[in-house]
Amino acid sequence: MKAVIYRNYGLPEVLQVEEVDRPEHQPDEVLIRVHATEVTKADCELRSFNFPVKWFWLPLRLGMGVRRPRRNILGTYFSGQIEAVGDLVKSYHPGQQVMGCAGLRMGAYGEYVCLPESYTMVSKPNNMSHEEAASVPLGGLNALHFMDKAKIQKGDRVLVNGAGGSIGMFAVQIAKGRGAHVTAVDAPYKESMLSALGIDEFIDYTAQSFHELEQKWDVIFDMVVSSSYPKCLQQLNPGGRYLLGNPRGINILRSFWTSLTTDKTVTVSLAKESYEELQTLVEMIEKDELRTVIDSVISMEQMVEAHHRVEQEERVGAVVLSCGPTSP
Repeated sequence: MKAVIYRNYGLPEVLQVEEVDRPEHQPDEVLIRVHATEVTKADCELRSFNFPVKWFWLPLRLGMGVRRPRRNILGTYFSGQIEAVGDLVKSYHPGQQVMGCAGLRMGAYGEYVCLPESYTMVSKPNNMSHEEAASVPLGGLNALHFMDKAKIQKGDRVLVNGAGGSIGMFAVQIAKGRGAHVTAVDAPYKESMLSALGIDEFIDYTAQSFHELEQKWDVIFDMVVSSSYPKCLQQLNPGGRYLLGNPRGINILRSFWTSLTTDKTVTVSLAKESYEELQTLVEMIEKDELRTVIDSVISMEQMVEAHHRVEQEERVGAVVLSCGPTSP
């Protein structure tokens, strides 16, 4: 099969397209013909092993490979068709259209991937192409997790810092769907896309910091590592909720103290990426309550350029690798 591989950590140019052996599924695994996979910021960080948040660097390096990557094919969030199932598999069948998460097993930058039946996969939404569906799990699962933690009520004022990213653009839709007044913070070239998703206000962070405003919010969902923790707390209403999508180590420690000693709650927990949560997203999509935005669909041969685009935050929406027949 054809796949995008990397044998060393480094710049996007370490990625190359090669013919490799097709994986063989075990009795408890499914073999998936990958049609599309999202090219994510996490893929870029794993490729270079350069992360904005440093506290998990050492354990992840030990797990992923100290001198070079143990797993040579990146790609975590995918959509495709089940080609074959092991004798012990009960929940899936050949021909089934699925989307899901490969976790740190990865492998979705190839034409085929093998995953255990226990991994998070659901039937693809009927009203989405494979390219659209592949861009749902990362952003959708994380956004749903944090918006559930925020316990958003109708009329809440919600600010999403980094609203134009994979997670942020789903967060604004979920918050709006729950009746919140949503303020999005991002670069100016993402304003029209976010407006189309239904935001109420937009703040161009290149022209003005939202910390300079006198406004306060009930919920601040923060995807920006460099944000000021104390300033964000100051801009919360009494009983406000501060959600950290990319927490620094010091802010994880601060979060416990803040939640214990004030009337404000700080959440830093990671998304579980469960079957139930992914199925909830499918139901929302099929009711037209949630949609994705595609920046571009690329081929394997364009992967180096795609990593540069994602890494430099030049995209508006998801960059998706097409590994199979393109959906209508």
